[in-house]
Amino acid sequence: MKRTYGLSEVVGTSTESIEDAIRLAVSRGAKERRHIDWFEMTQVRGYVRDGEVDHFQVTLKLGYRLEDA
Repeated sequence: MKRTYGLSEVVGTSTESIEDAIRLAVSRGAKERRHIDWFEMTQVRGYVRDGEVDHFQVTLKLGYRLEDA
């Protein structure tokens, strides 16, 4: 089987957890791209407010299958 993939980069955020931010980013990305098969987390950041973690930010690469012409 031969396949070709494209990549999209998205950033998800969550006040709850890194995992929640990942799920949000993948879910939102799936609304824009069909055939998403995998993701790669490339960055993890957080926003600090008043000395406390306010929210998490994750940057993901989403791999999606390109359709045959």
